[in-house]
Amino acid sequence: MNPMSALKAYTALELPRIEACLREKAQALSPYVRATALHVLEAGGKRLRPMLTLLTARAMGYRTPDIYPLACSLELLHSATLLHDDILDGAALRRNRPTAHTVFGQTHTILAGDVLLALANTMVASYGKPALTACLSEAILRTCSGEIEEIAHIRDPELTLDGYLSIITGKTAFLIQAACQSGAILAGASPEMERIAAEYGLHLGIAFQLVDDVLDYTSASEVAGKTTGGDLREGKLTLPLIFYIESLAPEAREGFTKAFKHNTLPEGEVEQVLLRVARDGHAATTRAIAASYIEKARQCLSRFPDAPETTLLAAALEGMASRDK
Repeated sequence: MNPMSALKAYTALELPRIEACLREKAQALSPYVRATALHVLEAGGKRLRPMLTLLTARAMGYRTPDIYPLACSLELLHSATLLHDDILDGAALRRNRPTAHTVFGQTHTILAGDVLLALANTMVASYGKPALTACLSEAILRTCSGEIEEIAHIRDPELTLDGYLSIITGKTAFLIQAACQSGAILAGASPEMERIAAEYGLHLGIAFQLVDDVLDYTSASEVAGKTTGGDLREGKLTLPLIFYIESLAPEAREGFTKAFKHNTLPEGEVEQVLLRVARDGHAATTRAIAASYIEKARQCLSRFPDAPETTLLAAALEGMASRDK
């Protein structure tokens, strides 16, 4: 069996266990928040973060079945950020379903997200390992800081590449880093191996968000599960748009950045930008940068133990740069 097929088979085996753990934790919540939690969890998703926790811990020799609450705590943290993000973005769709705040209201959904954050922390604390609690707490802190940084730069045409990378590292990559690092901590890995696992997750997380930002310009809504062009309409300056602005002649750039800053872009121009990002190669250039981070992650894996799960972690990198949802 080739590595990609092996990863699919492994995922098919583990997903029911992950889903069962998530459902059990959600069902135990107060009835006032249970429906909102189930709404975001039952929308599905790749379950990338819990899978990374499982694979990293097992690559480093951990075989105890008590790993699922830790793995699922990462998904609960991610789900909490989705509940809050969709409110901040005014998003109507998430994975082809109405977003929670459009169903349950903003106040209820914000508090439900807070409940999921608290639940995840409780699940991690139950392991009695201060390093695990510190790892997850740091991830929450950095994720929230990344979200605030992004908000501070809404409709900011002066955002630099370094500023953009700081935003996506905060809002996405640190939680994926924590998924891998926590697996290494649970496995009792050496400090050096814990650091390497964290670096693998960080590079993978940056690549994941880079591709996600490409898909906002190039993937059909029915494939992506959310409205295409949402970042542009919301005033988020992501890398494909940075490249697009840099490609404009000075006069056109001045006109575009002024309209972008003041939220006066006509819908017709929005559609033209979406087309040109793909047509003029800005999406492809962003994917190439994502591929460079995937290569950094692959180099980290060369330091991992020789284990079947290490091969599966390498396979997880293969389809990342070319994914379409």
